[in-house]
Amino acid sequence: MATEDGRLAVELATRAGRLLLDLRATGGSGRVLGAEGDRSANELLIGALREHRPGDAVLSEESADSAARLSAERVWIIDPLDGTREYGEPPRVDWAVHVALWERGELTAGAVALPAMNVVHGTEDPQPLTAREAGPLRIAVSRSRPPALVEKLAVDLDAELVPMGSAGVKATAVLRGEADAYVHAGGQYEWDSAAPVAVAKAAGLFCSRIDGSALRYNQPDPKLPDLVVCRSEVADELLAAIAVHILEPR
Repeated sequence: MATEDGRLAVELATRAGRLLLDLRATGGSGRVLGAEGDRSANELLIGALREHRPGDAVLSEESADSAARLSAERVWIIDPLDGTREYGEPPRVDWAVHVALWERGELTAGAVALPAMNVVHGTEDPQPLTAREAGPLRIAVSRSRPPALVEKLAVDLDAELVPMGSAGVKATAVLRGEADAYVHAGGQYEWDSAAPVAVAKAAGLFCSRIDGSALRYNQPDPKLPDLVVCRSEVADELLAAIAVHILEPR
């Protein structure tokens, strides 16, 4: 059942988050800590899914892909540690754990854990959105690699860019009222956005590719390079502004 799957997604994301916090507390930093976090969280999630959902396929950033998932009716799409760089820079909190379920063409359950913030966003009980405050549009953007497209949007829309770490943190920032939109263009994979999109849609946010087309998961090539997550009331304005630039002659 979808409800059971949603609860499982929250449970597994939470468990992986606790493991990552415990590992971080032992010391270490940088790439060594990040690599150990990726490995340990992936091992936990893969093992738990084999135990609780042995008949389901899994697509993980940290495991070898298998074409068998393409004929599966249910595929868990996971990112055991989203924001490895931020995780390796204690005491940064802008990293996440993603667990999502794709079922017969749709994302049906998901959770994004933000362990260092003690927050878990899930599809089962999405928090109500607060009213948007007056002021310029706030767009969550990568703190280290802001896409040129988003910098252009900031000028066109007189928007404020809000730098953050991982994709999961940026997408769910709209849920927390820290941003009005998250726009990414320049390279991502299904595991970067599946869980954030699942929880965002459950809360009533607008989600699409930057050209407004639907986000499709469990594809032969897991690359899914661009994304828009935003409040529904700003979607039309935002997509119109994006269209000006993606239709520019190259």
